[in-house]
Amino acid sequence: MGPGVDRVPSSARFPASAEVVVIGGGIIGVATALSLVEQGIRTVLLEKGTVAAEQSSRNWGWCRRTGRDLRELPLINLSMQLWEGMNERVQRETGFRRCGILYAARSEKQRDLHQRWVNEARQYGIHSEMLSPAQLLQHLPQLKGDYPGGMFTPLDGRAEPQKAAPAMARAAMALGLNLQQHCAVRTIERSAGQVSEVITEHGAIRCQQVVVAGGAWSRLLLQGLGVSLPQLKVLSSVLRTRPIDFDPGACVSFGSVAMRKRLDGGLTVATSAISTADITPDSLRFSAQFMPAFWHERKAIKLRAGKRFLEEALYWKPGQADKRSIYEVLRVLEPTIDAGMIPLIRDRISALIPSLAPLPVAQSWGGMIDSLPDAIPVISAVDPVPGLFLATGFSGHGFGIAPGAGQLMADLVLNRAPSVDAHPFRFSRFTDGEKIRAQFWL
Repeated sequence: MGPGVDRVPSSARFPASAEVVVIGGGIIGVATALSLVEQGIRTVLLEKGTVAAEQSSRNWGWCRRTGRDLRELPLINLSMQLWEGMNERVQRETGFRRCGILYAARSEKQRDLHQRWVNEARQYGIHSEMLSPAQLLQHLPQLKGDYPGGMFTPLDGRAEPQKAAPAMARAAMALGLNLQQHCAVRTIERSAGQVSEVITEHGAIRCQQVVVAGGAWSRLLLQGLGVSLPQLKVLSSVLRTRPIDFDPGACVSFGSVAMRKRLDGGLTVATSAISTADITPDSLRFSAQFMPAFWHERKAIKLRAGKRFLEEALYWKPGQADKRSIYEVLRVLEPTIDAGMIPLIRDRISALIPSLAPLPVAQSWGGMIDSLPDAIPVISAVDPVPGLFLATGFSGHGFGIAPGAGQLMADLVLNRAPSVDAHPFRFSRFTDGEKIRAQFWL
């Protein structure tokens, strides 16, 4: 089971129509809906399960500029401005705190890479610091290990994944958002080529525009419209501890393991050094597009063969208006955690910070990260289907960047000047001849 998430009530009235329907109650969909209703747009948010039940509540909770793809930096700058005022904006606790984010360099080669990123990021107004080994130990005097320094961004922060999207959803509802949970979308219908209505398990909703913010489910929703999105899923494993008398101050990554302090007094501990990718039919379908990123990250990706291949081959099909869909069968993705990952995470953090041993683990869970070949999202109109918009593929970077992504998506839906340059995030980059590549800085 995933972590406990703050509950949000659904709206009492099922809507017959809306100006915009947003599909997906994760933090991207919620942030988009909030930005729309703040502009007075009649908006419906549909979620097959409950708000933030999947990756939006299962991530690390980092709100970081540090080490991001340079193409994302204007958007994360906007997001961090929005995070700073988020509690006041929604009049609720999202858990956001400015604490800084620190990446310890595992080698001189990585320290040089961090230095290059720091130099590049300055042109975007981001002032990160390179730390010497002595300065790193000033931040973490308990640290054991040979690290030649680190990279620190003092204005980065953290928020609580189990609180943030629900708080934003409640604020949007106070402004008129109609939220329908346990309401799966079966199909998106068109009239004269234009989006005209969304067919849900509870009935049809007429609309002029649809935003698909379905995370790991987005590819399947688009497939039902004859649109191909090269998207794969990667499993990340996370644990939280009971409240303990230890605070690293900043969110810290040591490469092999990472941690942050939680609002409840515990730690969230995870690793990006090893993630699990189940082999599925889409793994084969998109292997050529993902191969450059996979080859670069081959030591960090553990391929796993198992029942998911047959499950997705047999049952993961686009929905039909008059039949029960896969979205109604699997309300919430509960991926099976790799059995060895949690002991590995626990042992690694205890070796680096011996005072944490034995680590008082309270809970562990897995979450499915929706990934694209270049590891940056699509935030874009889908030109082959007028009235359709897409916000997905955040590749593990979505939580921190969500406020800005929601605002940018609303800008595009409303056909107003975008808050930041949307060109890097266009859907058409996969078909217009651009060389698709990922940037790796961490």
